[in-house]
Amino acid sequence: MEQYEPDRLPPARPAAVRSGFRTGRAAPSRRSLLRAATGGVLAAGGLGTLSACGIPAAGTTRGGVPAEDRSKEEKTVSFSNWTEYMDVDESGRRHPTLDAFSGRTGIRVKYTEDINDNTEFFGKIKPQLAAGQDTGRDLIVLTDWLAARLIRLGWVQKLDPSNLPHAFTHLSPQFRNPDWDPGRAYSYPWQGISTVIAYNRKALDGIEVKTLSDLLDNPELKGRVGLLTEMRDTMGMTLLDMDKDPAKFTADDYDAAIARIQKAVDKSQIRRFTGNDYTADLTKGDLAACLAWAGDIVQLKADNPDIDFLIPDSGYLTSSDNLLIPNKARHKTNAERLIDYYFEPQPAAELAAYINFVCPVDGVKDELAKIDEDAANNPLILPDQAMQAKSRAFRSLNSEEEPAFEARFAKLTGA
Repeated sequence: MEQYEPDRLPPARPAAVRSGFRTGRAAPSRRSLLRAATGGVLAAGGLGTLSACGIPAAGTTRGGVPAEDRSKEEKTVSFSNWTEYMDVDESGRRHPTLDAFSGRTGIRVKYTEDINDNTEFFGKIKPQLAAGQDTGRDLIVLTDWLAARLIRLGWVQKLDPSNLPHAFTHLSPQFRNPDWDPGRAYSYPWQGISTVIAYNRKALDGIEVKTLSDLLDNPELKGRVGLLTEMRDTMGMTLLDMDKDPAKFTADDYDAAIARIQKAVDKSQIRRFTGNDYTADLTKGDLAACLAWAGDIVQLKADNPDIDFLIPDSGYLTSSDNLLIPNKARHKTNAERLIDYYFEPQPAAELAAYINFVCPVDGVKDELAKIDEDAANNPLILPDQAMQAKSRAFRSLNSEEEPAFEARFAKLTGA
């Protein structure tokens, strides 16, 4: 578990940096670490076990419990994040944006990359939160579906808008009003995650691909198509392809989408369901086209001109990783100041240039262009209005739907 403070250097990272893009990774990518988060644990009744442990079921409570805020006397903030999810300088030994925050505010950041997947991390913090105890963390980053669960359980604190002027002003419209946190009362996005269709131009060899139906139905692509093991991404894109809004679908719609994919599975159209490991198959041409995460495609395109992406006319799915302050956190104001800092254009641009995910901050293009002009003009990092208009979100699932839907998807994928 790596901890970072401005006055203590972390171990060097071997990931190379070129023009703001990582051309190699020492650790798995951010999205490759999510597979366990929505698979067998929920299918086995992960939500149902909460009540059995004396924890209220999702949907029964809302709002967090504050602690005595010691931000003034203790100039520190403890920040838990995912691996490889923060900018690093060329030496691989410092986090420039965190250093700049500490230099400006005098607040020392205890930065730890100790989140490996959502479910595992939930298991770490659940006992303390259920008991009304401090987790030792002031700020955490969770994917939207788990952020929604913690808000429903009443385990994160409501944010103070007076400490978040930049966040309120610069939050991108497409992230402003998720159904699980209307108005962003409890969370702000760290990064957006777009699901698109990626393809290898050389492997397609002239075959036209414009929609997910082209992947699922064209016999010329048999055995060379990949879908994702992340339920919300694959099912959301399938629902869109069937002219169903993933923000409003019914159980019957979901079952119809399952049947749609099952038909493709039965005729061996799909090579396999993948995590982030689709990147190797796509680069080699074993996959001609697949569902993919935009952050990966930015990096693949930088090294292989045959790799590209498309946005179907039906739209694409956007999810988010989100900053939250858990109950009993001792430095709430300091955490809110750190959240707000990452919604200033300059630090937001520095972060976007390094990690290549969707920047949730408006007004960063000029700053990003100073670092990397290609990144500033890349709609996978800074979606333009036309691309934002095609963005859709997968709706929140209630405590009955979540395990049931996950179980059906797990059966489909063979998980």
